[in-house]
Amino acid sequence: MAERTRYILATLILVTLTLGIITCPPPATPTSDPSQVDSLPQHTDPDWTFPLQGEQATPLPDFRPVVAQVMPSVVSVTTEMVLSDFFGRQYTEYVTGSGILIDDEGYITTNNHVVENAQSIYVELVDGRTFPANIVGTDALSDLAVIRIDATDLPYAYLGDSSLLSLGQWVLAIGNALGEGIIVTQGIVSRLNVSVNVEGNTLYGLIQTTAAINPGNSGGPLVNLSGEVIGITSVKIVAPEVEGMGFAISSDEAKPIIQALIRYGHVTYPWLGVALYTVTPSLAAAMDLPVDSGAFIVELIADSPADAAGLSVGDVIIRFGNREIDDVGDLVQAIRTSQVGEEVEIAFIRGEDINTTSARLVERPAS
Repeated sequence: MAERTRYILATLILVTLTLGIITCPPPATPTSDPSQVDSLPQHTDPDWTFPLQGEQATPLPDFRPVVAQVMPSVVSVTTEMVLSDFFGRQYTEYVTGSGILIDDEGYITTNNHVVENAQSIYVELVDGRTFPANIVGTDALSDLAVIRIDATDLPYAYLGDSSLLSLGQWVLAIGNALGEGIIVTQGIVSRLNVSVNVEGNTLYGLIQTTAAINPGNSGGPLVNLSGEVIGITSVKIVAPEVEGMGFAISSDEAKPIIQALIRYGHVTYPWLGVALYTVTPSLAAAMDLPVDSGAFIVELIADSPADAAGLSVGDVIIRFGNREIDDVGDLVQAIRTSQVGEEVEIAFIRGEDINTTSARLVERPAS
C-alpha cells in the first residue's frame, strides 16, 4: 500500500440534452359531479402528518472525541531505499506509510512492506517532532513489523478485541494517506475474516471496510468508536469499477505477532507441511469428494509432520484439534495458533471414510 503518489487525470464529459417542445391544445375545463364525489371511498385523514414530524431523529455518531483520543498515537513513517536501475546505477527512493505508537517507550507497529529493505527510517509525530527509527523485527507472512524511536512519555493507542466486531459497525481509518499528513476517513465494517492474496502471500483474518484506504495509510490504525485499534490497515484492491474494498489486519491476529517481534525480533510459526485448496462444491464435484468444504491436500512435503502422520495428497482435512475446518484459512489459522512441538489430532476424509491421526508440529522452515 505504501507507494509513491499517483496522480490521476479525471476527464469530465459533458453531455448536452436537447429538449423537444411540443405544443398541445389546452385541456377542456373540468367539470364537477357532486354525486361522483360523494361516492368516493372516505380514505382521508384530516389529522395526518409526516412521520417523525416534531420528533428528534437519531443523530449520527460524533467522531471527534475518537479522533482526538487516537490521533496523537498515529505517526507518519518515511523510509529511504537505495535501488539500482537497469544499468546498475543507484538512486534513492522514499516511501511513505503510517504507524501506531503502542506504548510510551517508543515501540511502533507498522506494515512489513512499509519498512522492508529500508536503508533508513524516519518517524514524524503529530506534534511535528521527527525521530530516526530502528527495526525491532519484521514478519513478511503477516505483513507486520515493529520499529522503535528513542523517546519516552509518548501517547499510545490500545489494541482492542476484534472478535467483538460486527457487520455495519462504524470504524475510522487514520493514517498518512498519500504522504499528505495524518488524515481521517470513516466507514463501516463490511466483511470479517477475509483472506486476500498479495503477491503470492495470503493474509488471513482480515477486516474489510468501506473507510477510504489510500497509499500511505499502510500501517495505520482502524479504530472503533471506543478509540480502540481493532485493525492495522494493510491492503486495498485497486481495479476498474472497484470501490471501498480496503482491508486491515485484525488486532487479534496482530497482537501475538507484535508481541513476538518485540520479545524475540522474529515470529516462530508451527508447520504441518502441506499445500492446500479450499474444497468448494465445484471442486467436490470435479474430484468426486463426499464433502463440499474442508482443506484439500494437493501437495505434501516429504519428512514433514503431515507425512509422519500418514496424511496423503487427496485427503480432505475437516478438523484440526478442536477446530472445525471449512476452508484453507481455517486450517492456516488453526496451525498458527498452535505451538511448536504440540501434538494435534487431525480428522480427515480419504475416499468415503473419516479417519483420525495425530501430527507433532515443528518450526516452519526458513523460506
